Amino acid sequence: MDKKTEQKKVFLDIVQQLRQLIKLEKIQAGEKLPSERVLSERLGVGRSSVREALRSLELLGLIETKHGGGTFLASSHKHQLVEILSMFILEDEKSKKDVELTREIHEKEAIRVISCTETLRTLPVWDSFFVKLEIESAINCRDVLREIIITSGNRLSLKVWFQLAVYDGDRLNRNSTEEEKLIIQTMLKSMQLGYEKEALKAYEQWMKTVRSN
Repeated sequence: MDKKTEQKKVFLDIVQQLRQLIKLEKIQAGEKLPSERVLSERLGVGRSSVREALRSLELLGLIETKHGGGTFLASSHKHQLVEILSMFILEDEKSKKDVELTREIHEKEAIRVISCTETLRTLPVWDSFFVKLEIESAINCRDVLREIIITSGNRLSLKVWFQLAVYDGDRLNRNSTEEEKLIIQTMLKSMQLGYEKEALKAYEQWMKTVRSN
């Protein structure tokens, strides 16, 4: 194991242990964390390693350091967990591919739920997407997928999806191309009619196009 890989492992180990400590001691946002010395003893690592991990977590908005006052758990709205994962975990292509496939699993399940539920597939939001596509000839790809996840009603899936969608960046957060327009329309119309297989087939064709762009 090279030095860089070892440093990442140490960092991730410390982060995982800190997370468990915070959960175990029920530390809330705004409350103080144990000192570097105490953390070093409890986590079984050197103080310099703890200091570096805390510094990185502070830069990511997970904790706040007050001069002379110690280190505090930041408010949840400041947490940038995506950056932690992207910096220290998602550096190889296999991991990135796994994230993409996991995101698509959530989207496919949401399409199935909507296609099989009359009250969901007949919502006016789908017609509004059609209108936007006809008037502007394009629509934000992530907006369509987000609405599909939201409409499915699975709040946990939505939370997971939001994190996963960030990794695709501009590939999803952009307007659809002319090539994608008909595919998206086919997917939405199939959902509205309750044609699950056709909707999923169109979705898969769309994602294939997304990956090629």
